[in-house]
Amino acid sequence: MKGVVSICCFVSLLLLQATGEEEVEDVPYALRDKSHIEETLRLATDDKSGDYTAALQKLRKIYHSAIKPMEQAYKYNELRQHEISDGEITSKPMVLFLGPWSVGKSSMINYLLGLQNSPYQLYTGAEPTTSEFTVIMHGEKIRSVEGIVMAADSSRSFSPLEKFGQNFLEKLIGVEMPHKLLERVTFVDTPGIIENRKQQERGYPFNDVCQWFIDRADLIFVVFDPTKLDVGLELEMLFRQLKGRESQIRIILNKADNLATQDLMRVYGALFWSLAPLINVTEPPRVYVSSFWPYDYAADTSRELFKREEISLLEDLNQVIENRLENKIAFIRQHGIRVRIHALLVDRYVQTYNDKMSYFSDPELVFKEIVDDPDKFYIFKSILAKTNVSKFDLPNRDAYRDFFGVNAITTFKPLTTQCSYMGGCLLGRIEKAITDELPALLSSINSDKQPGLTSCETTGCDEKPKNRYRKN
Repeated sequence: MKGVVSICCFVSLLLLQATGEEEVEDVPYALRDKSHIEETLRLATDDKSGDYTAALQKLRKIYHSAIKPMEQAYKYNELRQHEISDGEITSKPMVLFLGPWSVGKSSMINYLLGLQNSPYQLYTGAEPTTSEFTVIMHGEKIRSVEGIVMAADSSRSFSPLEKFGQNFLEKLIGVEMPHKLLERVTFVDTPGIIENRKQQERGYPFNDVCQWFIDRADLIFVVFDPTKLDVGLELEMLFRQLKGRESQIRIILNKADNLATQDLMRVYGALFWSLAPLINVTEPPRVYVSSFWPYDYAADTSRELFKREEISLLEDLNQVIENRLENKIAFIRQHGIRVRIHALLVDRYVQTYNDKMSYFSDPELVFKEIVDDPDKFYIFKSILAKTNVSKFDLPNRDAYRDFFGVNAITTFKPLTTQCSYMGGCLLGRIEKAITDELPALLSSINSDKQPGLTSCETTGCDEKPKNRYRKN
């Protein structure tokens, strides 16, 4: 049976070589009907993004008035390394494509956007072809945008990428084009994972860049093909970075029509066997089995199954598009909860430090005693006892040893002093945003009302927005 699979793998590689840029016109396959893509994604209907402008502006105002001041006062961004920009708040949903080299990531994007056989298609081939991070986004005309331009444009959400250096920006490219689907979503194509390549050979921190995109992606497609199921160190690292984002991951077994049904079943089982140690969750991510390219399925394969799987994946994509505003509000509220918890913990550290200090105390010894053993002073337990905080939302204790190693504890003021006559207290403003303003804004979207409600009677102030990514 290994011989059969090897022959199938060899044949699949030959078929892939036929899709190279120079020989696209000679491919003997008939084009596949793509009407289901437009129907499932509702591309014929008008985009309602203009109707969301008022809600996005209100969301931006809530963030800047209630959450960002607390971030800056207690340097939250130095703990989490995730700064939210205006471009990120107003950006379209992002779909990220990850996986080994030459598994069909670029071909899949070409297929969804109908770019095959056009001068603007993403280059594909049997060899590793994509060496850049390519952002495909909407624009009035077709043009490419250099990475240094994308990072310098504050209206986009990519300005934080400058921190990865100029070598990376040379490997970042944007492609703008007028397309109905790109009016609602942005695609990010990534370099394929090559297990025998060291990180230093790329010239930039590849894993850190992937983490940046993972943290901001609304949907993550991890693509495999039947010939590349081996899990190496770089793929293991990738799945460690995906931990906690399982509800947004979709595993795609691409090029499935290259195998007979019996061999496909074995490959499907092998894929689960390889990924099981890497995805330690009760409910594993959904695996979609199909062939995502513009040409017809191979003969004597499960055509109806492949088409149903493709439609199911498109429905997942459409759900993210339809719920983009609700997801954005829920994300900002979750971010606000984390900022509030961080501020409460820093405040407790400061109070404990001030209580322990006396005229004869050594500041360094007092600080070291508190940071090395916060449980001795009930810092984390006191937060759980006095505030509405879940123990599952508490950050790692060791993170604060590093945090206070960079930021002196004496530079922070207690929360009780972070008040003003006109603006009120920072803690009160962020709690009002979490328990009142953001749930009210979410309620106004769900009920098709104009944003601007000031009560949370519909959803309840203390109710956490439901994770809309998880399938029922």
